[in-house]
Amino acid sequence: MALELRQQLKLSQQLVMTPQLQQAIKLLQLSRLELMETVQQELLENPFLEESPESLVPADATEKAELRSEAQEGYDKELASNADWEDYLGDFSSTTKQVASRETEIPEEGSSFEARLSSRPSLDGHLFWQLTLSRVTERQQGIGEIIIGNIGSNGYLHASVQEMAEMAGAEVEEVEEMLHRVQRFDPVGVAARSPQECLLVQIEVLGYDRDPVLVELVRDHLEDLEKRRYKPLCRKFRINMDDLREYLELIQTLDPMPGASFGTSEPHYVAPDVFVHKYDGEFVIILNDDGLPSLQLSDIIDTLPQVSGPDKDYFQEKMRSASWLIKSLHQRQRTLYKVMESIVKYQRGFFEEGVTALKPLILKDIADDIGMHESTVSRITTSKYVATPHGIFELKFFFNSAIGMDDGSSVGSESVKALIKQLISEENSKRPLSDERIGEILKEKLQLNIARRTVAKYRTAMDIPSSSKRKSAF
Repeated sequence: MALELRQQLKLSQQLVMTPQLQQAIKLLQLSRLELMETVQQELLENPFLEESPESLVPADATEKAELRSEAQEGYDKELASNADWEDYLGDFSSTTKQVASRETEIPEEGSSFEARLSSRPSLDGHLFWQLTLSRVTERQQGIGEIIIGNIGSNGYLHASVQEMAEMAGAEVEEVEEMLHRVQRFDPVGVAARSPQECLLVQIEVLGYDRDPVLVELVRDHLEDLEKRRYKPLCRKFRINMDDLREYLELIQTLDPMPGASFGTSEPHYVAPDVFVHKYDGEFVIILNDDGLPSLQLSDIIDTLPQVSGPDKDYFQEKMRSASWLIKSLHQRQRTLYKVMESIVKYQRGFFEEGVTALKPLILKDIADDIGMHESTVSRITTSKYVATPHGIFELKFFFNSAIGMDDGSSVGSESVKALIKQLISEENSKRPLSDERIGEILKEKLQLNIARRTVAKYRTAMDIPSSSKRKSAF
């Protein structure tokens, strides 16, 4: 079969996401700090953007405003013809790529000078500093560095003495001797190989090792203490429950995780995007614009009619970008306000009474109420926080599944979690409530159908131990 060239006409339709639309969608899902960083970056790169002054506009600026309005009118028409914001958000439901994590963040306003400039000390750095100040030989210092290098973030040793001896080219006795010294560095008990060893080192340093009962309790009976097997221990050591309680209180003052205070994770500070206040019986929604500059077109537009050639193309592109950014920011804030207004309407019980009055809610409910697509609601509620009369919550918190009740109505899963937590906090510690009993109480008081395994799932999600571990003999 011979090869040949042919011409063919084909008519098709496709949706194209322009860079401007990509930027608009990206702005929707940015957190407040990320948005401030993005706006500041645009202010640096785009000559047509500037912060609007706080003072009133002077009378002689009228001409410039008119010129600015005429120049922008053409660009607004072009933007309107390219794409429609509401239609785009209504038709596109695919999630764009998540915003890449940033190595630096804008420091929160009002943070202390030390918080902005000083770095948080690490566990290995703290130990190396003590090793350097210790009176050790060069060989011992090398062994100490290997020991410190094998300590995990929780403060425990992750290598055996034999392995460290091979690394250092030293005898096992030399490593044991240096390990003994490192374990008595601050924090005391670091580089331990087990919880028992960690606590025993602390008991020795504090001078409590003269009590043989305390030493044996820690060395051989930590598991019995954890499972609250108190009576056999009292019989074995011939002590009463009051004496055992004193030993328990003393053991609880020790630190089984000596490296926890030097955790590598940095704290995350939350700045609310929205404030909800109650005033005159109604809830008022206020967007948090603190630190977010108000943008306007720069005076450089006055020179635009006099520019021609490649410079004019550059100016036109930057002008379009500036105009779209201002419009996108305004649309983002308007969408955030509408979503928050709808949440307050659906979850008014929460804002009045608290978490126990939280109702079931899904994205589609809010989307239908404000006339937008679910994907838009999902993006605008990502990494956004609201300050309420009951604390600061992420907007995603208000969306929770429903649990059916006997009368046919439903209650939110977060409300059920709050009720379970409340019941456990009010229980008798000597006779803690079982998961099955909690389910029975919820059925009696709220006519709520909830299985024992569901109670256990919610309890585990809240990091609450089982009834056997909550039981106290004192």
